[in-house]
Formats: sequence, C-alpha cells, structure tokens
Amino acid sequence: MFRPDPRTRATWRWGGALAAILILQSLVLAGIFWVTANGNHRRAIEHTLLDDCGFFALTPPAERAEELRERLARDIHRERFLALFDANGRRIAGNVATIPDLPPGTSASFVAPVAPTELPGKTSDVARLTLCPLSDGTRLLTGMDLDDTEEALRLTWQSLLLGLLPGLCLALGVGLVAGRRAARQVDAVRLLTERIVSGDLAQRLPVPARPDSFGLLCAHINSMLDQLQMLVAEVRGIGDDIAHQLRTPLTRLRAGLERGLREAEDRAGFEAVIDRGLAEIDSLLGIVAALLRLRELEDDERRSRFASIDLVRLVEDACDLHRPAAEDRGITLLCECARVPTIEGDASLLFEAVANLIDNAMKFGPPNGTVTVRLASDAAVPTITIADEGDGVPAAERSLVTQRFYRGRRDGVGAGLGLALVKAIVDLHGFALYFAACGSAVTIRCAREMPAPLR
Repeated sequence: MFRPDPRTRATWRWGGALAAILILQSLVLAGIFWVTANGNHRRAIEHTLLDDCGFFALTPPAERAEELRERLARDIHRERFLALFDANGRRIAGNVATIPDLPPGTSASFVAPVAPTELPGKTSDVARLTLCPLSDGTRLLTGMDLDDTEEALRLTWQSLLLGLLPGLCLALGVGLVAGRRAARQVDAVRLLTERIVSGDLAQRLPVPARPDSFGLLCAHINSMLDQLQMLVAEVRGIGDDIAHQLRTPLTRLRAGLERGLREAEDRAGFEAVIDRGLAEIDSLLGIVAALLRLRELEDDERRSRFASIDLVRLVEDACDLHRPAAEDRGITLLCECARVPTIEGDASLLFEAVANLIDNAMKFGPPNGTVTVRLASDAAVPTITIADEGDGVPAAERSLVTQRFYRGRRDGVGAGLGLALVKAIVDLHGFALYFAACGSAVTIRCAREMPAPLR
C-alpha cells in the first residue's frame, strides 16, 4: 500500500489550508460585491419611487392627472409605471390598468406583476412598485420596470463568475506554492534541530541576501545558535580547566598522605599529615568556591539587588581590612579618598573586587614597598585605582590575566581566579576594568557609558 512521505503530506496540508483560506476569501468578497450591487440597484429605484410619492403629495389634486401624463410623456424608454386610483380602486389616469395584489407584509416597496396599458403587445410586466395614499383619498401607484435592472444584475453576475473562476484557480495555485515553501522552511528548521540534538552545533540556517520575515527569523536563530555554541564551548573549557587544575593538587594530596602515613611513627606525625591534607583540601575547596562564585556573577538576577553605594566608605573599609596584613609584611598602604557621587551596585561584590586588587598589589608588589588606593572623580565619574611600585602586568598578558586559571607569574600562589572574579564583578555592573599604559595601576571606572578598556 502506497504511503506518501510525511513531508509530502505536510506540504499538502499547508497548501490545502492556505488555498482554502484564499478561496474562502475570494468567495466572501464576491458575495459582498453581489449583495452590495443588488442593494444599490434596489436603493436607487426606491429613492426614485419615494420622490414620486413626495412630488404628487405636494401637487394640488386638480393638477395631479396632468402632471402624471407629462411625466409619462417624458419617459421615452417606457421604464416607468405611474397611475392614480380613486378610493374604490378605479383608475383615474396612468399606464397601469389595475392595482396589483399587495403581498402580505408589504413594506415601502414590493415586486409584483402589473397590467400595462401603453405597452403594445404586452399585457403583463414585472416591476418594483410603491402604493402611496394621497390627502384626497386617492392613491398613487408608482413603479420601475425591472427588465433593465435584471439585465444589469445578470451582467454583474456573469462578470463575477468570469473573475471568480480564475481567482479560485490562482488561489489554489498560490496556496499550494506558498504551502510547499512554508513546508520547506519548517522542514529546514526541523532538520537543523535534529542535527543540533545529535551534537552538531556548527549547523546554521541559510539567510538570503535580502531576507524576508522567515530570513530574519533564520538570522535570529543563527545568532542564538552562535551564543549557544559559545556557551557550550565555555562550559567544556571550564570543565577541562577544572580537571587540569584539580589534577595536580589532588595528586599532590594523595602522594603526601601516602608518604606521611609511611613515615609517621607517632601521634604527632599523624597529626602533621592530617594538617597538611586539610590545608590541601581547603585549597581545593577555595577553587571550587571561586568557580561557583564566577557562575553566580554571570547571573543577571544579581542586578535586582543593586542599591546606592557610598564609595568612600567602601574603599576605606577595604583598606582597613588589609592594613594589619600590610603592616605584617612591611608594606605601606595608602588610602586617598575624594568625595565622589554615589553609584548603583552591589556593595558586597564591589568590596570583594577592590579587596582582591589590593591583595594582588600587596602580593606581587616589591617587598617593603607602598600600595596606593585612590578614589577620585574623572569627569563626574568615580574611579578606583590600586597601584604598587612594581612594573605591573606585562602588556602581552593584560588580555589573559582576567581569564580563569591564568597565572602569568609562576612564583605566585593561588588558582588564577582572582582577576577573573574582579572582571566578572565589573562586567556585572557595566563598569570598565583597565590597566595603565605603564606601571602597575589597575583602575575600575564606575560608569555605564565608558571608553574601551586600555590594553
């Protein structure tokens, strides 16, 4: 038994639906046109009949018969029916022999057969009529022959048919073509999603040079896939980085525990092994906590917690926190704060960023040197600058030090996540982080509109 391909069935469904809609639209428009044309003819005739009734109602009774004959004389096409009848129904004047039978529920006008008196060879005709009572008890019968009206309506109907049949064929063809095109477009998206689900994230939809609505949708889908591919690559890279960064400390931890268990001879020896192991575990937990912190900072929902921040108090608190450690290392910590406008942000996150930069300056600056923390205002924009007396980050590494796990200085300690955390906090606030062209100064520029970071 033959079974059509699912895509063929989808094409016919799309095409049939569109064709049905277009055909229905054509029929509705044809019906509206027919009803409108028929109604216009009827309203034109009724307007003429009401004019006759109004005119004869205002005409003196003695002059009505003469006026009626003059109107009939001016009717060279013999389209009009006019007759005056007395209260008993006898004809006084006019071209209609008798009053036709009124249909039940007669309204302002009605269609009925009449018996003409001035049409040679015709004893009966069909007209739209109105019977008007006059003030002296007589009645005026006025009407319009429907032969010309019916001919005009017949021509209108023929024209509608002649125009409707090609229109229906065109609607059917357009519906099938448009349905086939829509089915191909939907099928392209379906095939793309199947390939993406199977793991091929490099697939993209074709976008024409002059895209229509579907082309613009394809462009947006491709942009979304670019972001998705980038995020997946970042996740894979982070996973690789975690595995690489944790492998060495875990190996060192296992080797240290194994060696310590072999060499320990008393309780004190075992306690020393355990202490070293706990220190290594704390270091690993710090790496995991920093990674989770970075993931949390990438969530834009943190912006809902923003509030006004007094930067003077924030910077002074960060300096106070590091001053005891600086004294222990013989480092002079200078804190220079000018009055600056308040900003909107997360105070705890900005405090963490400033504290991290101060800690880096103390860690990588010259021994017994000076670390300067300066809060100033640059064109009404607050800036926080932390500098030590060293050479700073080499120009070639400035684009790398904010990446996760990057440690340019091999003599330093840590997991290489400090500046990555600072960069994530600055990006969350929409601020800028840049390095001085020379020296070790690192600046946070607290503004939504800002120049490109210096490299």
